[in-house]
Amino acid sequence: MPQLQFKGKQFVQNHHLAVKYRELIPQKDKSLTDKVSLHDNLIIHGDNLDALKALLPIYGGKVKCIYIDPPYNTGNEGWVYSDNVNSPMIQDWLKTNTPVDNEDLTRHDKWLCMMTPRLKLLRELLREDGVIFVSIDDNEQHHLRMLMDEIFGVENFIANFLWKKKSTSTNVKGSQVSSQVEYILGYSKSAEGRINPRTKLVTEREYPYSDEDGNYRLTIIEKKHAGSYKRESMRFPILGVKPREGKRWQIGEEKARDLESQNRFIIDNEVVKLKIYDFEDKDTFSAQPTLLEKCGSTDSAQRILTDIFGEAEAFDNPKPVELLLHLILIASDKDDIILDSFAGSGTTAHAVLAQDGGNRKFILVEMEDYANKITAERVRRVIKGVPKAKNENLKKGLGGTFSYFELGKPIEMESILEGKNMPNYTNLARYVFYTATGEQFDENKVNKKRNYIGESCDYHVFLFYKPDVEYLKKTALTLDIVNEMNKKRPKDGKRRLVFAPAKYVDEETLRLAQIDFAQLPFEIYRLAK
Repeated sequence: MPQLQFKGKQFVQNHHLAVKYRELIPQKDKSLTDKVSLHDNLIIHGDNLDALKALLPIYGGKVKCIYIDPPYNTGNEGWVYSDNVNSPMIQDWLKTNTPVDNEDLTRHDKWLCMMTPRLKLLRELLREDGVIFVSIDDNEQHHLRMLMDEIFGVENFIANFLWKKKSTSTNVKGSQVSSQVEYILGYSKSAEGRINPRTKLVTEREYPYSDEDGNYRLTIIEKKHAGSYKRESMRFPILGVKPREGKRWQIGEEKARDLESQNRFIIDNEVVKLKIYDFEDKDTFSAQPTLLEKCGSTDSAQRILTDIFGEAEAFDNPKPVELLLHLILIASDKDDIILDSFAGSGTTAHAVLAQDGGNRKFILVEMEDYANKITAERVRRVIKGVPKAKNENLKKGLGGTFSYFELGKPIEMESILEGKNMPNYTNLARYVFYTATGEQFDENKVNKKRNYIGESCDYHVFLFYKPDVEYLKKTALTLDIVNEMNKKRPKDGKRRLVFAPAKYVDEETLRLAQIDFAQLPFEIYRLAK
């Protein structure tokens, strides 16, 4: 397979592994819920590279559908490459700290350096049967396709969807061409990924007739017999009846004879009709189209924003709810998690809330200052309702909740015992549990009184910690603690894994108690799978 080469590739190839885990700080005043929780719908404000890494301990391998709308790198967007990559070349790029524009001769390299670690972390968050969609235009579509081939595998390419973003062309200079479409690249994480074709309003159809084979409706199988459709071979008799004047059959004679033998035709007022059973409508689909023509436009998306905020909110090229709803429905089921790490105006959350008959959950990440003012505020209004909105669904509100988080400080394990940047108990528990076991952390299982932080396939895990230097200096795994833990040995026979600053127990005692000790912070990496 051809390899995509770009300046800086060797430095960002594994940069996602070096990104530090960060605390996620709940913001009760910006949330719309009674209890702020990382298991709620989420809106996270902060750099999406750091946010994706912070989400791994909880959502690694759990996200069913990802949609992102990254900068298209047109040269007019003003985005700034700011990843902290330890490379003189990339550090030199960052010295000026100016937006990437048309005059930047390395803007394509910078864009690829920005996208590579983010796509790799997104892949880790996907379920094995998960699907990712990435919106893009002509500026980087060819580069993105090759980059995703490398990260997700060329064999996992699903389709290059074309979305018709506007119905009319715009004036352009000189020999330029006005594009009316954007691309949406679709990839699965593995061969297990799939697309759910959408039926044509199957749920609204009625099946007024029935026989021994089930409920059915009737449909005419004639079509126009003129011009390019004119074919005499398609005017054979069915049940002794030929098509009406100016008509021909839509199916060939061999297929018609097979259906005739199954008693699938009836004659109604001298017109031949075909029985279509309800189970056929539900189980037989045409291929999912790659041209997305009736999925809203940038104009309709802007009108929705105006309807929500009561004025033309300054937001360039928002995506329409119809487009996101279509992608969500073809790539996920009713209880799945949907992630958007370039959240923008919050369309993805709006689409998830607008789903019919499902209980999907959204996770949004937005790094810009408008994360609360626009992204979260749109979600608040969509949930609660906008009384003056023209759209009836917006007027009454869609219902729901979300929890808002800010990215906190990096969790620097080596500095914990020095009293620097000390995380709270839950954030450190999340970090050590995921790093040591490779499994998802469930905050609901934490019991601080017992120092218990969760169960993995192999262990029951305990953490003795407080963000207090004096506590850490005098805390250790002692014989008294081991004896107390032995009174409540797990019935499932799993070993106990105990994190603490020190231990005053010999190895033989720990072996007999089925306890493995891990000293904070240095032995976490030794235990990592």
